[in-house]
Amino acid sequence: MGTILLVVLILILIGVLPTWGHSRSWGYGPVGITGILVIVLIIMLLTGRL
Repeated sequence: MGTILLVVLILILIGVLPTWGHSRSWGYGPVGITGILVIVLIIMLLTGRL
């Protein structure tokens, strides 16, 4: 479950990068938010809480 969630969040992180045409006007906000979610998930996976 945790690995699937991690893969989905990484794909979302790639999808919101401002280099893509659909997200160019969004800036770096979504990347930062998704990046924080990925970091929290990795920490939870490493500590065994997920």
